[in-house]
Amino acid sequence: MCADRVVVGKIKVILGLAVLALIASTGWQIAACELANYELKDDLKDLASMGGARIGLDGPGSDEELCFAVIRRAAEHDIRLRPEQIRIERSGTVDSPVVFLSTRYQSRVVMPGISLIFHFTATSR
Repeated sequence: MCADRVVVGKIKVILGLAVLALIASTGWQIAACELANYELKDDLKDLASMGGARIGLDGPGSDEELCFAVIRRAAEHDIRLRPEQIRIERSGTVDSPVVFLSTRYQSRVVMPGISLIFHFTATSR
């Protein structure tokens, strides 16, 4: 009788540790997605500010160049983007251009038996 309780207790501990490991793994993946999105937002702000163009250096000129710069920056954070996912809006004057960048994408968090999809929007604002 006492041996049965010990076995049941061990099974409970093992199951509890497995659930805790699953929660920790999922939390880690979600946190990594959120951090990558935060870093992409920061990169979009940098690209939109076009600091080099403002001080006379060569910055991204065309929308296509800017689009591929965004794709390269996203890839550095393991975010895969396609050109049609990127929106570029230009306004302002020649002397003081304003560029707005935004993108929508999805990230997948994989757990045993289930896959969660998170939707993100990153903007230069």
